[in-house]
Amino acid sequence: RNMSSAGPEGRKKMRECEGLIDSLVYYIQGAIADHEPNDKATENCVCILHNLSYQLEIELPESYAHSIYMQRRNISNNDKTPGCFGTRSRKVKEKQQDTPLPEEKSNPKGVESLWHSTLIRIYLSLIAKSTRNYTQEASLGALQNLTAGTGPMPFAVARTVVQKANGLPSIRAMLHVSHPAVRKTAVSLLRNLSRNTSLQGDIAREVLPELVSILPERLPGSDAAACETAASVCYTLFNLTQGSSHNARLLLSTQGLPRVLAISMNDSNMFSKASKAASVLLYSLWSHTDLHSAYKK
Repeated sequence: RNMSSAGPEGRKKMRECEGLIDSLVYYIQGAIADHEPNDKATENCVCILHNLSYQLEIELPESYAHSIYMQRRNISNNDKTPGCFGTRSRKVKEKQQDTPLPEEKSNPKGVESLWHSTLIRIYLSLIAKSTRNYTQEASLGALQNLTAGTGPMPFAVARTVVQKANGLPSIRAMLHVSHPAVRKTAVSLLRNLSRNTSLQGDIAREVLPELVSILPERLPGSDAAACETAASVCYTLFNLTQGSSHNARLLLSTQGLPRVLAISMNDSNMFSKASKAASVLLYSLWSHTDLHSAYKK
């Protein structure tokens, strides 16, 4: 677990170690089957997988991009990219958001397991069944890592979480746990998921009222984690409402506007990040001209 957080070279060596990832996944599967999701060794295994999924899109060998994800795409030879699924043109990025993955391998090995739907479902199962905060945070964090990029892998993982594995109820429950790091990671994961326009309707329906409910009516005096969480909530709401007047109206009906206004007007340096995020959200909400009279009321 310590070695897996030793930086890019350490992660690379561990990902390449034959049988290591398979063994970690095998152990966790056994713990879940034996109804022992709070086992300390399970926590260690999940934390290792969480670390190995960090920067995965950038650090994987380029061969994976071509052999697994780009095999059916006609990408110009001049479109060279750093890393695995790195930035190409804006047009290609937009296409990738709704491009499904080629058929998954039924028996993934090694590094391929890190983004496979089997492991995604394991993380969601641990989020739902474990009461160990580090296990919950690491499971949420691994999904956050896997959904952080702009290529086809992050968007395919997001679709699996939201639509195929019905993961939103488990993530939503984490918004109300007492541990601030778990809450913060859950919101960061939702922020990543909400970037995918094809999932925004499902996400708004399932979690938008919950997100509004965890926005503070006023920011506490010296809680940096609360500030970070509030900023992430505002950016998630921005993603969900930017292109949807319906979702903006839902935010209004759940009494979200006074809270967002209060955060935007906080001029303390410590809360500048949350204040800026709230202001960006307000600017976006005002773009829905059909709601102006409702806002004024």
